[in-house]
Amino acid sequence: MDVFFFEAFEEEAAALKKYLGEDIVAGFTWKTIQEYGAELPPAKLISVRTQSYLPEKWADKLEGVLSRSTGYDHLKAYKEKTQSKIGCGFLPIYCNRAVAEHALMMWMNLQRQFAQQVNNFESFLRDGITGWEIEKKKLLVVGVGNIGYEIVKIGKGLNMKVSCVDLKVKFPDEQYVQIEEGVRNADIIVCSMNLNNSNMNYFNYDLLKKSKKGCLFINISRGEMSPSCDLLRLLEENHLGGVGLDVFDAEKELAAVLRDKQNSDNSSVDAIIKMKEMSNVILTPHNAFNTVESVERKSIQSVEQINYFLREKRFIWSVPNINI
Repeated sequence: MDVFFFEAFEEEAAALKKYLGEDIVAGFTWKTIQEYGAELPPAKLISVRTQSYLPEKWADKLEGVLSRSTGYDHLKAYKEKTQSKIGCGFLPIYCNRAVAEHALMMWMNLQRQFAQQVNNFESFLRDGITGWEIEKKKLLVVGVGNIGYEIVKIGKGLNMKVSCVDLKVKFPDEQYVQIEEGVRNADIIVCSMNLNNSNMNYFNYDLLKKSKKGCLFINISRGEMSPSCDLLRLLEENHLGGVGLDVFDAEKELAAVLRDKQNSDNSSVDAIIKMKEMSNVILTPHNAFNTVESVERKSIQSVEQINYFLREKRFIWSVPNINI
């Protein structure tokens, strides 16, 4: 077998098969590596998303790992842990607009108290469901790369007052501020940073407590930057007005708990389960990328990566080298 795809949901698998052609022998499962349960890798080249645990014992049996994601922190961590020189690739540009629109969907739903509106349809009463208009609200985008800049453009298109936070000023025409100033003034905060060792737990209780009461927090990047226990506490204190999460700080375990109806003693998972019951919280299953258009782009780019790797033993878009 040339390549094996883990975490390939139905529509994605169909799109991948369309572009792979007949020359590449491929296997597919919707399961993560740990759910699949194989002792040995089913192919020397495998493809995952972000919820699979890559077994350490596979490191000397694999030639390459392609993550069908824009982030690659999990691949860097695997290489560092195993001291392996395995080829690792990712997909940096397939879902910028899709993820940005998902962030928009979340903050618009929270602004207009959409969940409460739907619940009130049964009684057709309008008590307690007055929302807010988005024009001139202050939007803070933290992490202004490919996805973050799409969020900036959307915010400006809606006539919002947009500020940016980033270590690099990639778009000099935009207004950049320091994080604490931005948090203090924002009506809506969106996390679109890349995850690295320096920004774990970045949006913690102490930072978000400095925001205005009623501020909305959206994370469509990586859950490790926004501890769920801290978010729950801020919601229970009625400090944050709402939270939208597509990513979670204990995502691998959370996915298993929800799919298999398991119990968990992980406080982060427990916090997410509690937030799930709140009407001012929107939780989605790491699905911001998932549009017809982005699945098509992702499949095309994945096949480009695979074809290139099978020929050259390296990826077009490779995870940056680390010192090993």
